[in-house]
Amino acid sequence: MRLSVLRRLVWRPAAPAAAKHGGKKVGCGALPLLRPGSGCPGALLPRGICGTWGRLDKQRGSGSGGLRGSAASEIIESSRKALNLLQRQHPTFKPALAVVQIGDDDLGQEIIKNIAEEIGLNLVHICLPRNYTEHEVIDEIVKLNENPKIHGLLLRLSKESYTSKILNAVKPEKDVNGVTDFNLARLVHGDMHGCVIPPTASAVVKLLEKLARTTLDGKKVLLLGVQGPLEVSLQCLLQRKGVVTMSCMWKMKQLETMLHDADMVIVGSAKPKEIPATWMKPEMTSVDCSRDVLWGQNASGEQSVRSSDSPLSEDLGQLAMAMCMQNFVKISEQWIQTQQYKSWNLRCLKLQPLSPVPSDIEISRGQNPKAVDVLAREIGLLADEIEIYGQTKAKVRLSLLERLKDQPDGKYVLVAGITPTPLGEGKSTVTIGLVQALTAHLKVNSFACLRQPSQGPTFGVKGGAAGGGYAQVIPMEEFNLHLTGDIHAITAANNLLAAAIDARILHENTQSDKALYNRLVPLVHGERKFSAIQLARLKRLGITKTDPGSLTDDEISRFARLDIDTSTITWQRVVDTNDRFLRKITVGQASTEKGFSRQTQFDIAVASEIMAILALASGLSDMKERMGKIVVANDKKGQPVTAEDLGVTGALAVLMKDAIKPTLMQTLEGTPVFVHAGPFANIAHGNSSVLADKIALKLVGKEGFVATEAGFGADIGMEKFFNIKCRASGLVPSVVVLVATVRALKMHGGGPNVTAGAPLKKEYTEENLKLVSDGCSNLRKQIEIAQQFGVPVVVALNVFSTDSPAEIDLVCEIAKQSGASDAVPCSHWSYGGRGAVELAQAVRRAANQQNSFRYLYDLELPIVEKIRMIAQKIYGAEDIELSPTAQSQINRYTQQGFGKLPVCMAKTHLSLSHMPEKKGVPTGFILPISDVRASIGAGFIYPLVGTMSTMPGLPTRPCFYDIDLDPETEQVKGLF
Repeated sequence: MRLSVLRRLVWRPAAPAAAKHGGKKVGCGALPLLRPGSGCPGALLPRGICGTWGRLDKQRGSGSGGLRGSAASEIIESSRKALNLLQRQHPTFKPALAVVQIGDDDLGQEIIKNIAEEIGLNLVHICLPRNYTEHEVIDEIVKLNENPKIHGLLLRLSKESYTSKILNAVKPEKDVNGVTDFNLARLVHGDMHGCVIPPTASAVVKLLEKLARTTLDGKKVLLLGVQGPLEVSLQCLLQRKGVVTMSCMWKMKQLETMLHDADMVIVGSAKPKEIPATWMKPEMTSVDCSRDVLWGQNASGEQSVRSSDSPLSEDLGQLAMAMCMQNFVKISEQWIQTQQYKSWNLRCLKLQPLSPVPSDIEISRGQNPKAVDVLAREIGLLADEIEIYGQTKAKVRLSLLERLKDQPDGKYVLVAGITPTPLGEGKSTVTIGLVQALTAHLKVNSFACLRQPSQGPTFGVKGGAAGGGYAQVIPMEEFNLHLTGDIHAITAANNLLAAAIDARILHENTQSDKALYNRLVPLVHGERKFSAIQLARLKRLGITKTDPGSLTDDEISRFARLDIDTSTITWQRVVDTNDRFLRKITVGQASTEKGFSRQTQFDIAVASEIMAILALASGLSDMKERMGKIVVANDKKGQPVTAEDLGVTGALAVLMKDAIKPTLMQTLEGTPVFVHAGPFANIAHGNSSVLADKIALKLVGKEGFVATEAGFGADIGMEKFFNIKCRASGLVPSVVVLVATVRALKMHGGGPNVTAGAPLKKEYTEENLKLVSDGCSNLRKQIEIAQQFGVPVVVALNVFSTDSPAEIDLVCEIAKQSGASDAVPCSHWSYGGRGAVELAQAVRRAANQQNSFRYLYDLELPIVEKIRMIAQKIYGAEDIELSPTAQSQINRYTQQGFGKLPVCMAKTHLSLSHMPEKKGVPTGFILPISDVRASIGAGFIYPLVGTMSTMPGLPTRPCFYDIDLDPETEQVKGLF
């Protein structure tokens, strides 16, 4: 029986598209607040705007003592109280019901308005012409589905538009009518708690119980001319009350017999004239649903069936509407429940590690990742909080932060390292192994937050950055190549700003004040208007006028001319490729540029200030504000020229609007990862985004962990994490994991040079305790650096197959003697999370220790003193030496009001000093500051230590020699 009922869910084929007769669409999906009585379709109808029920009684000519029956009144009153309670408990909840109505039905519309006013909800009423096609109606429904301010959706359809496609276009969670297939299937299967009972069906059953004056158990009820969702829901509800139900249409041969056998009749459509009324027994109880105020249907021109009790039949529409509001309250309660933090229900993926360990890409390809929407659900993300890119990546919307703003943060773990070899020491791998151990093996919620890798190193020397071995982010080729296009967006935004600078210089040099002004504020359709960003510039200039025609010649000149001093331009073009021949170029050599050429350069894309802004922004508004503050040059009077002055801020925000959302991926063991932002640590601040960390900290819950990685050694990435990123985010780290390798320690102990692409010397593959012991001086120094910030340190020794047990024990012993709370050997590369369980346990213990986090320096200190403090306390320098250029720039930035910003040192990552060849812990050196620049939008001053290039070059044999694509399978080969 249930199977046959379910088959009726799609009960009518779609109606053919009706031709339009110039009918214009009315209504909208927005929520404008209009004045009472405006009558505009699509308006948000506030409380208190409708007529009285008494006036509606007169319109209906009701003699039943008013339109409001006692049952309907009780339901409406209980709905009002329930909704009021929800709003008191959740003050930000603003209940809104959208009504999609096809055709005119002023009476039904007025009833809905009155009830909405009474129970305290906002109403969006969208009236569509009858000639709207099915697709056009569905488009309107989809807009309301996607509108987060709409909590419920009520359909009031004409007969022609009452199709399965339209009914099922409504999101089940917003289905106030209760007629989607999803909702009806729940009803059929007895899920009374999860389903929404169709209001008309519920009202009919309630009336039948009242009419029967006894139980309905054992009664025979005929559903006459009842079809679709109403038939399904009535059968389910009545059968649960012990009723025997029969269904037939008006023209069935057995109709007279079935009417004779039935105790009660529910009529769903108008009676044809040829069916005599005498077929119905005089004493038969009947309820007529053919005129449904709720749905907006009517049987104009056809005969209604007489009802057993006129007042009670009148009550059907009232009762259905009341129950509709009851459904809205239920949907609102369910919506509020979905907004609460959800415990994770994560299904981890199993690993079967092989020996010897295959290549990274073979391991990645050998695991079958979960669909990203499944992963999102498992960690408590809502369907409307993700934007899916393919099968394994999704952007996460920032609205989640508002939803979970009251949720306590989890524990915050920073993964840093000792001074690395050119090969890297595995911080990303340790980060991933740690979260795999925490979640897949210790059953503790955890998130890894990683930077997006630049394609420069991917195709250059270093390779990818997805981790390695059995501790990876998958699919690793998607992680390393393009991802969701964030770096491309940064490149586009950066280069748009660069183009705007040169174009403005050209136009100012070739036009008079008046001509320039007329082009900047053109006459459009006979009217001249300032744009919003131009009005903001006028305000900064102290000009309060808003009429373009009212400016004086002096004001026009001040407004139109930026007078950029080309020798002070600091904004460069970028590309995400290692290209040494772009380190110095000349632009403007074409004849069309009229001789206005200048020398400039390209930086690698991840060195762009826009990348740093993305990593430090707290939201879309903050990102836009920061981009407006970008200083690109000085004018000829020495004052800063910003992106806001160039009028390009809004366009930059448009290009970056999707890039600001973190990308969700997963590890080999199916645990969640955020990949977001990718500034280098030697030429920028070297950390993933503040937003990714904040969202992850909410999602893991109070007892969960978020592990984020800082680039290069603790002297570089960790120092900037504490002094720059933590200042921007307001977050306090719980523990530092300091990654070391025996290989790197041997190098610091006096071992031969390590060169990328060249085989390791025997000192690195054979046991040598003296080299290890001597090299631990660097480990001690990095532990000391972390302790200056008051955060507990756990040393993670990333174990290689060539490391001897004696070397491993020696490192762990020295680390503990040097102040680390623990030191743990890790074999996650070979075994996945299982190889990092001991590390995960050590991190949990350390996170519960006392934390006295503090910054290294006070922002009120002069720029020179902040630089000196970093040089002496972090790098171990004796002092600093400023070049004349650096001193001049410091003086200028101080005069311009930028002296209280934090400092981001641009320094080699291969040594604690400025000399890459000096390993271990150099002392007694003077740190040379060759230049000082400012990233005002990002919010820091960055001194250049020695000679620092912001555009890497390709080696003799780059990685791209090994990278290939199989044209048959489209699989990437050779990435690592």
